[in-house]
Amino acid sequence: MARILIADDDPLLRALLQHKLGAVDHQVLSAEHGGEVMAMVRDHGPDLIVLDAMMPVMDGFEVLRRLKTEGDLRDIPVIMLTALKRQEDVVGALQLGAADYLAKPFIPDELVERIRRILGAPDMEQGDDRSRRPG
Repeated sequence: MARILIADDDPLLRALLQHKLGAVDHQVLSAEHGGEVMAMVRDHGPDLIVLDAMMPVMDGFEVLRRLKTEGDLRDIPVIMLTALKRQEDVVGALQLGAADYLAKPFIPDELVERIRRILGAPDMEQGDDRSRRPG
């Protein structure tokens, strides 16, 4: 079970994702603006963040920039989930350190699968088997 923070100013989307991710045994936290995201990240240490770009107080790009420049927070994977579809938005988010980018409207099951893939990746990279392989 992973702790996932959903950051979006749309309460219906937060409720949908809370239900969808809760159904696959994730603990879901939610925030409606960028300032709240930063406080929740420090207080609750999520395993992954689903982040909208267009939020009040602090937009998602600024939240991502701050997360990726703070040493103890930079390793938290972030999936951008936003209506922004321009090439410069997608590329910019990935350059800032987003693990993935998904444009709205989206397929909820696709987001669940992307989360599963991202959260599964660290287990495969830890290399317990690599240390035992011959050289």
